[in-house]
Amino acid sequence: MKHLAFLAFSAITLFAAAAFAQDKPVAKEEAKPEAVKPAPAKSAAASPKKGAPSRRTEDARHCLEKASNTEVIKCAEEFL
Repeated sequence: MKHLAFLAFSAITLFAAAAFAQDKPVAKEEAKPEAVKPAPAKSAAASPKKGAPSRRTEDARHCLEKASNTEVIKCAEEFL
């Protein structure tokens, strides 16, 4: 019984040592406010209007019947 407890303790110790031996990621400095560039604004056609209801819960399987992948994607984007 003592041998089993010793083996279990040894295994736990080895795993803990391996975990502590890993390299820690280097902490990056925070980005300065003037270095941050604003994201470009999306076009009005790409985003739905603010008052428009969300179509996320509607069924978009009919888009799969389109002829090409591009048409399927354009059809399905309305439901995102």
